Amino acid sequence: MPADLAVIGLGHLGLPLAQAAVSTGIETIAYDPRLSSDLAAGRLPADEGSLTAADLRRMLSAGFRPTANPAELGRVRTAVICAPTPLGADGSLDLSHIGDAARALAARLRPHTTVILESPAYPGTTEEFLRPLLEEESGLRAGRDFHLAYSPGRLDPGSRTHGYTNTPKVIGGITPACTESAAAFYGRITDKVVRARGPREAETVQVLETNYRHVNIALVNEMAVLCHDLGVDLWDVIRCAETKPFGFQAFRPGPGVGGHGIPLDPNYLPHHSRTPGHPLRMVGLAQEINHRMPQYVIQRAATLLNEHGKSARAARVLLLGVTYKPDLADQQGSPAHEIATRLMELGAAISYHDPYVPHWSVLGRPVPRADSLYEAAAEADLTILLQSHRTYDLQGLAVKAQLLLDTRGATPVGAAHRL
Repeated sequence: MPADLAVIGLGHLGLPLAQAAVSTGIETIAYDPRLSSDLAAGRLPADEGSLTAADLRRMLSAGFRPTANPAELGRVRTAVICAPTPLGADGSLDLSHIGDAARALAARLRPHTTVILESPAYPGTTEEFLRPLLEEESGLRAGRDFHLAYSPGRLDPGSRTHGYTNTPKVIGGITPACTESAAAFYGRITDKVVRARGPREAETVQVLETNYRHVNIALVNEMAVLCHDLGVDLWDVIRCAETKPFGFQAFRPGPGVGGHGIPLDPNYLPHHSRTPGHPLRMVGLAQEINHRMPQYVIQRAATLLNEHGKSARAARVLLLGVTYKPDLADQQGSPAHEIATRLMELGAAISYHDPYVPHWSVLGRPVPRADSLYEAAAEADLTILLQSHRTYDLQGLAVKAQLLLDTRGATPVGAAHRL
C-alpha cells in the first residue's frame, strides 16, 4: 500500500516527526529494523520520553505503519532520514547509520521522490556523503531525477510550549526546486518554513544552535563554581539578571550536559571539511568545562559529607533523577551515570529514585531503586538531586533528607545545599 511519507529511523527525531505527520492525515510508514516490530505491537523503546504509549496507540489507529520491510520505501513520495549519528571513539560523528538508511532507500528510490536528511550532521554531509550513496545505488541523479535537502532537527522533548507545529523548520535543498519540494512537505505539518541558501547553510544552522547551548551552559557552570567560592547565591544572580529585557538569555547550571544535541568542533570534522587554523576554540573549551561538572558534584558531595563527620567511603548516597531532562525517560548523555560511577569508585553505597526509570545499571551492576522516596532520603547520608522531575515534592524532601545537595537550584531557598 503506497504512503505519502517514509520516516527512516525511529529514535528521538523520527517518532515525533511520524506523530506530527500522522496527526495531519499524512499516510506514514516508518522503517527501522530494530524497533518496527515492537512499535507495531504498541511497545515504545524504553528510553523514548517524548511519546507515551497512548500516543503510539493513537498513531497506530490513525494508520501509522512501522515496518522492517525495505521494499515499502519504494512507494513513497517523501523519505526523511532520521538515523542516529552518535559520537565515535575519535570524537567524530558516526555516519554509518545514515549510510545504512541511504542504501536501504536508494535500492528502491523512484524518480520525483523527495529525500530529506534530519540527522545531526557536519556541513557537507548531505552533498558529499548522502548524495553519492543515493545516486550510485539508484542510478538517479539528485536535483534532476529526485529532490534532496537537509533540515536540522529542532525538538524540545517534553516541552509544553514548543511542539512540532509551532517550531519553524529550516530547509536547504541542493537546488531551489529541491528546497521548494521539501518546503511543500514540511508546510503540511509546521506553521512556518525557513529557507536556507542550501544544505550546507542548513547543516551549519544545527552546528550553531547546538554549540550555542553548550557554550552558554559552560559559562553558567563556571559561574556556579565561582559563586560558590565567593559565597554568592548564583541562583539569585540569575533571577535578577533574567529581568534584563535585552542582551541576555538565562541558562542554568547543572551536574553536566545531556541530551542528543552533540557540540560539533571543527577539529573533528571530516578531513575535507576542516578549516585548518580556524577551530571553534570556544566550543572545545565549553566541552572541557561541561565535562568537569560531574567531578565537581563529587567534590561538593565529599566536602558536605566531611563537614558532617562522614566519609564518602561507605556513605549511603541517594541519587534523584537519572534522566537528562525533567519528566522524560530519556537518559541520553545524562551525567548521572558518571556521578554514580565516581561515587562507587570512592566506596559509596548508592541507590537511586526516578519515576521514569524502573531499572538502572552502572558498571554492569544493577543499582538499587528506592521504593519509598522519603524513607530512602531519611536513611541516606546524602541525597543528591540530579534532575528535578515535577513529581518531586522538594520542600517535603528537604525536610526528610539528612543532607541534600541540589544541583538544579530547584529546592526552596535555604532548604538544601545548592550547586
